[in-house]
Amino acid sequence: MPPVISPESSQVPQVPVTYPAVTKQAAGIVGGTLTNVISTSFSDRIMIAITQAGRLAQWIQVPLDSPIPSLADQYLPSGDDDSSLLPMSHLTPKTLLGGSTSEREIVGQLYATQIASAIATRNPEEKRTILVGFGLSKYEANRDVFYDMIDLILKCL
Repeated sequence: MPPVISPESSQVPQVPVTYPAVTKQAAGIVGGTLTNVISTSFSDRIMIAITQAGRLAQWIQVPLDSPIPSLADQYLPSGDDDSSLLPMSHLTPKTLLGGSTSEREIVGQLYATQIASAIATRNPEEKRTILVGFGLSKYEANRDVFYDMIDLILKCL
């Protein structure tokens, strides 16, 4: 039987603990509802979970390693005007789970594509797949709610 080493002993080996995934969190009020966002960066994916009232009901993935951005991207105006807020057109969201109604699926894919665009804009070399989980109380296409949600999500990226 190996000898028992107490925590106070100088014989306790110091092992640096490193985790393969970096996690960030943010919380705020979006559309009058407390919303939590958790972002975890894995070696092959970036997972973002957006929850309200502890729910998680829909998963969407957006690969960033699309072969070539579409030709449409080069014809869109660039700059500081409102068109710079448009998501990149070569990103293709795919609903993996959930999205039981067309409204839920459309709003979820809009958020997922906007998140992927923000990540790709911040780091053009990023090629990991973005996996976004949603658990929203209401799926509404309201401009203020959209901007508040994106602002909260950007705090975790």
